[in-house]
Amino acid sequence: MSLTNSVISRFQETFGAEPEVVAYAPGRVEVIGNHTDYNMGPVIGAAIDRGVALAMRRIEDPVFRFRSSSFPLVEIGESDKPLKGASSWANYPLGVYNALIRRGMATHGGFEIAVESDLPSGAGLSSSAALENASGRAFSKAYGVELSKKELALVGKEAENEFVGVPCGILDQGVSAFGEANSLVHIDCRNLEFSTVKLGGDYSIWIFNTHKKHTLIESMYATRNAECFKAVEQLNAAGLSVEFLADVSVKEFKELKDRLDADVAKRAEHVINEIARVNSVRSSLANGDVSSVGEALFASHDSSRDLFENSVPELDYLVHILESMPNVIGARLTGGGFGGAAMALTTEAFSNEYAESVAAAYRGKFGESPEVIRCGIGGGAKLVEFAPLSD
Repeated sequence: MSLTNSVISRFQETFGAEPEVVAYAPGRVEVIGNHTDYNMGPVIGAAIDRGVALAMRRIEDPVFRFRSSSFPLVEIGESDKPLKGASSWANYPLGVYNALIRRGMATHGGFEIAVESDLPSGAGLSSSAALENASGRAFSKAYGVELSKKELALVGKEAENEFVGVPCGILDQGVSAFGEANSLVHIDCRNLEFSTVKLGGDYSIWIFNTHKKHTLIESMYATRNAECFKAVEQLNAAGLSVEFLADVSVKEFKELKDRLDADVAKRAEHVINEIARVNSVRSSLANGDVSSVGEALFASHDSSRDLFENSVPELDYLVHILESMPNVIGARLTGGGFGGAAMALTTEAFSNEYAESVAAAYRGKFGESPEVIRCGIGGGAKLVEFAPLSD
């Protein structure tokens, strides 16, 4: 059964009625741009062919009901207060609902929502942003609001930042909103400009999820963030006048690198060179040079390992094995690092057998298998035309 049919069926079973609207939004993979977003640099991601489907209808009673395949029914009488515990997953659509009300969406009564997903949990494919974008598309249709792709992404980010309380950047929602088949999404995080770049062929993204997480992951994220802004302070003390690391050229950094504390210099060098790599990938794709894209992906991982120090041995080993495999264009850690997953951009000739050989090598070294997920590169958030299953 398709994801759309599954969510319609769940809606019918839960609420005894047909949904009014169905929406879908994909998960995403960070292709390149590691820790560039909060430094106001560019980042490139891919929307994938897995995601979240959401069915909803408006009701007259001022009651808000939610049901997903993973959690029992949630029923509340007010929509402007975040939920806690097992019900907290409903904060993503609730946050979007409240963000749209602040933008003038007129509402009456309540609503019922059912959710289905084929995104594996814990793989870093951003199911939260997919749920936010699917919610935004559904609410805008049901309540008659015009919502551009950019507004959809910003509403999702606002919901996650202010209602859910997660200080994410725009990557997840932006890629999920702007995704196109066989294309990557480029985001200028400073100017909030979104564009797509054609890959020029049929490619896949493979995720190798280690399920490893550094025990100090949250404090290490915070430390890296602080080190980046410390680098800005020290570069300004050395004679520059910049607000973010994205303002610093590679040439300027080389000239002033020795004026920074050693660890701070390493973090800044990674970010500044990573921004240059994102720009080079965009140019390479525009010129149809996919092999140069692969070189940039491998260089990005090396820099994460050696300069930003947000890799772990499991990820390093996966990237090392993938570099030796046929039909792999490039590979690197994806997401924040300190554990998690490695991604590989491959041609369609990269098969399940190749993926299993990577998993077998990893198993031989670490004693357990990574989760392997093949993803096509798909389209962005959308409304779904549907016929009620009971017809």
